[in-house]
Amino acid sequence: MKANKRSMLGLDRGQDQVAVDRAIAELRSGRPLLLTGGEGAALIVSAELLDAAFVDKLNAFADGKARLTLPAARLRRLGAADRKVPGTVALPVIDMARIEQLVLKVEGRIDAPVAIASAIDISALELAALSLIIPALVIVPVDPASVADEPLVCVEVTAINSFRKSQVEELSIVGRAPVPLEDAPKTEFVIFRGGEGLRDQVAIVVGKLDFDEPVHVRIHSACLTGDLFGSLKCDCGDQLRETVRWMAENEGGILLYLDQEGRGNGLSNKMRAYRLQSEGWDTYDADEVLGFDLDQRRFDFAAEMLKQLGVKRVVAMTNNPVKIGAIRHAGLEVQASRRVLGRPNKHNVQYLESKRDRAGHYIDMDALMARAAPND
Repeated sequence: MKANKRSMLGLDRGQDQVAVDRAIAELRSGRPLLLTGGEGAALIVSAELLDAAFVDKLNAFADGKARLTLPAARLRRLGAADRKVPGTVALPVIDMARIEQLVLKVEGRIDAPVAIASAIDISALELAALSLIIPALVIVPVDPASVADEPLVCVEVTAINSFRKSQVEELSIVGRAPVPLEDAPKTEFVIFRGGEGLRDQVAIVVGKLDFDEPVHVRIHSACLTGDLFGSLKCDCGDQLRETVRWMAENEGGILLYLDQEGRGNGLSNKMRAYRLQSEGWDTYDADEVLGFDLDQRRFDFAAEMLKQLGVKRVVAMTNNPVKIGAIRHAGLEVQASRRVLGRPNKHNVQYLESKRDRAGHYIDMDALMARAAPND
């Protein structure tokens, strides 16, 4: 009878997504969780959030079978120069000092053979990405029956692997209202629930649009330091404000403001990367030290936002070819693209050059430097 009531109320729908949501919370809190599927089951816990008291318990439970799972980017920094896929390093003893060297230290080096990552390892790294933590996991193979009495959140590999797609499918508008801006008085904010990790996303509709014509669109990832505080380390705030101003002065457009701080790495990891940059590291090299590739962002949910707003054809306001490709891949026509220039200064020139040279952004440095203030 209870099962029938659950079915009638629809409570069984979306249980995989609920399990992933709970797993994200556990991982971010440093608590272990049970991951099942593929070749078995394993306890997984964030390597960066381990504490000494828990390590002692985990060592007794692991019986020498634990492993450290790392992404290809971090393995390359550790000395595996040509590594393109994730791998694992055996942990006969879970040693916090050794893990810190392998996960966080700039001078860390591989000290043991790297094994091929399993389906559980790869799904654990995907869960780490969703959780916005350092992509490094301590993994202990287990028999699920041996932890049946433990209060563990359990999640399946298939649920993690399908989570992002499910969030795109469930994306919906939850609120909208006119919000006049300083440079764009005829502006509406449209709030979507969904996308990355069920966080709210924002579409800023500037002016009165004709959806039978191509719509100017900018996909803008949130940058707390640049957008809100005017950081000189990037050009994000300039691009944001100048795009809205241009749209207001011309035929209007839509700016998607997406919760993807730090190229999808999260604010805490962005600050870690900034610390490395202050020591002389290039922006992309700093990310690689932390285990991140060039860009962790995904834009499939951005394209879905545009479709729900009625957009069919786009003039993409971006310097990033990846964004243009993502819009096309999602089935929208990109009729043209338009560059968006910020203002260079002595703090961000290297960053802008790196985006051009290493990530293929369309940046004309001569045109950009012409916009620099005299003292910069």
